[in-house]
Amino acid sequence: MPVDKMVDLSGRQLRWLPLHICSFRELVKLYLSDNNLNHLPPELEQLQNLQILALDFNNFKALPLVVCTLKQLCILYLGNNKLCSLPLELRLLQNLRTLWIESNCLQCLPEVVCELSLLKTLHAGSNALRTLPLRCLQELRTIWLSGNLLSEFPPVLLDMPFLEVIDVDRNSIRFFPSLAHLPGLKLVIYDHNPCRNAPKVAKGVRRVGRWSEETPEPRKRSGAVVEITPLSLPPPTRGPLGSQ
Repeated sequence: MPVDKMVDLSGRQLRWLPLHICSFRELVKLYLSDNNLNHLPPELEQLQNLQILALDFNNFKALPLVVCTLKQLCILYLGNNKLCSLPLELRLLQNLRTLWIESNCLQCLPEVVCELSLLKTLHAGSNALRTLPLRCLQELRTIWLSGNLLSEFPPVLLDMPFLEVIDVDRNSIRFFPSLAHLPGLKLVIYDHNPCRNAPKVAKGVRRVGRWSEETPEPRKRSGAVVEITPLSLPPPTRGPLGSQ
């Protein structure tokens, strides 16, 4: 058993998980990123103390159900796979705080995500999402939806009072409702949308997009409209091991 209760097998070109890893029952962090995995052994269920599991950059077409038995999971990385859906059993992960499902094949955000009541961070960019479910995630702080197919701003986000960061960059949103009523909001990224307006926000909230605070919304003068290209931010990247 590693002293730091962590195993990092990232980038090893693994096609299967070595079974002896499943005997480390006190393991807290398991990193399997950047391999060739498409399944996991049922013995993984023995890791009931696991809090962080990284399965990103693999070949999963479906989330192995054994992952949903790891009820202490707080952070789950599933990005850059081939997932088209998530199993209903995901609802069993009621301690999950951070979920990364970016760069998959999702055409809609699975309803089961809305049952993760403690979820604070959701990365769902670079999929093919057109809508979001109507149920609120009341504890959500940050949501990253860049690079999807949203044609309107998701109304459900207007009822999430603790949201601090909203990223809807690179979608097809033409109109933004007011976000001034969200008391915790700190940052809105809405660049690269064919929008007719900038979202209204409370004082002190940073906007990144057309007509942001550095470039106010255009005013018509003699029938002309002048627009200025704003600053844009890079997409979020996963931090060092153990970070959210």
